Amino acid sequence: MTHRIEKIESTLARAVQQVISRGLNDPRAGGLISVLRVNVAQDMANATAFVSVYPEEKAELTMHALRHASRHIRHQVAELMAIRKVPIIEFRLDKSLKHQSEVFHALAKAREQTPPLPPQPDADENERAANDPSAPPKETDSDGGPTGRSARA
Repeated sequence: MTHRIEKIESTLARAVQQVISRGLNDPRAGGLISVLRVNVAQDMANATAFVSVYPEEKAELTMHALRHASRHIRHQVAELMAIRKVPIIEFRLDKSLKHQSEVFHALAKAREQTPPLPPQPDADENERAANDPSAPPKETDSDGGPTGRSARA
C-alpha cells in the first residue's frame, strides 16, 4: 500500500466521521456511530468504511440508513477533502470490538475461576544470590560440592 493511499484513507475516515457526527436527518440512524477504519481500493474509485454502532440493537437500522445516505455522505465529504474525485463509499458493520470485548470478558472470567499460582523462584534470583558479595560464603567440601551433599554418598 502506498503512502498516498494511507493518507487518503485516514483523511477519508476523519471526514466521514465528521459528516456522520454532524447528524444525519434519518430517524433510522441512531446510537453512537464510530468510523473505525476506511479501506480505499488501489484505483481509488471505491472505499469501504467499517463502522461500529452502539447500542447493538440499533446497528441494523443504522446500517440501512448509512447505506441509503451514502451518496449524501460522499457529497459532504467531497466538500471537506481536497481531492479530485472522492471514492464511492460502501458502509460495513465492524464487529471486531464486540469480539474483542467477548475475549476480554472470557479472560476475566477464567482469571476469577483459576486459583493463583504460587510464586516460583526465579533463576536470575539464584544467580544474583550467588554473585552477591555481601552474602555469606557457602561451605564446600574437598571435591568442591556443598558440604554434606557429596555425590559419592
